[in-house]
Amino acid sequence: MNAKKITEGYQEEVTYQKRMLQNLQYWLQFFLAVGAIGFVLCYYFYRRTIWLFIIGIILLLISMFSSAIIAYGKYRGKKNLKLLISDYQKKINYLEK
Repeated sequence: MNAKKITEGYQEEVTYQKRMLQNLQYWLQFFLAVGAIGFVLCYYFYRRTIWLFIIGIILLLISMFSSAIIAYGKYRGKKNLKLLISDYQKKINYLEK
C-alpha cells in the first residue's frame, strides 16, 4: 500500500465518523426536547390529570436514560476518532522513513 491509498482511506473513515457523531448530536437534541416536554407535562398536570402526569414521568425517564447512553456514545466516538487520527499519523510517519 502506498501513502496515497492510506490517506484516502483514512480521510473517508474520518468523514464517516464525524457524520456519525453529528447524527448522535441530533439524537441527543431530540431526546432533550422529549425530556422538556415530559417536564412540562409533569409540572402543569401535577394533581390535575393523573394520566398526563404519568406520561410526563415516562417521557422524562426515557429521555434521561437515552440522553445518558447517547452522550456516552458521543464521548466514545470522539475518543475513537482521536485514536484513528493518531494511528494514521503513526502509519504515515512509518512510511516516510
